[in-house]
Amino acid sequence: MKLKPFLTSFTEAGCDEAGRGCLAGPVVAAAVILPRGYKNIKLDDSKKISEKNRNELRIDIVKNAIAIGIGIVEERKIEKINILQASLLAMHLAIKNLADKPSHLAIDGNKFNPYPKIDHTCIIKGDGKYMNIAAASIIAKTKRDEIMKKLSISFPEYLWDQNKGYPTKKHKNAISEFGITKHHRKSFKLT
Repeated sequence: MKLKPFLTSFTEAGCDEAGRGCLAGPVVAAAVILPRGYKNIKLDDSKKISEKNRNELRIDIVKNAIAIGIGIVEERKIEKINILQASLLAMHLAIKNLADKPSHLAIDGNKFNPYPKIDHTCIIKGDGKYMNIAAASIIAKTKRDEIMKKLSISFPEYLWDQNKGYPTKKHKNAISEFGITKHHRKSFKLT
């Protein structure tokens, strides 16, 4: 499916998160402002693209984007405020970390806490509809994967370099065998 370039005629940032459904690790959000005329036929929802292609797209997005902001909310904070609020907080942090401020936000999903002085539109499955949201999904996912690969060095038995903290059978088996780490979300069903 061909992605639409922009939702509005304003300077617009797409915003998405990665890691909501994971048992371990942070939730990471990205906000991306793409230039008018940006094109990449491989760009799509990060969940529909191989890891290799996501990493190639990340390079292209970083090279061409007007601005990229990243927001990270760690496990301890997720436990305190819940995963939905942590995802929304990560999006706000990503928007705050943009070097250029947009006049409109295109948000993936159906929930968002309004950001001060910037209008927004929530788009269900927006990462498969709009380029700037798809770009944000790529940046958020690749950043989170990078974090999980680094954590996997200290905790190799959980295979985070492969499962990225998602609830795979091998990950759940490792939790049963070795217990939980400080990076696991204790309020989630872990086994």
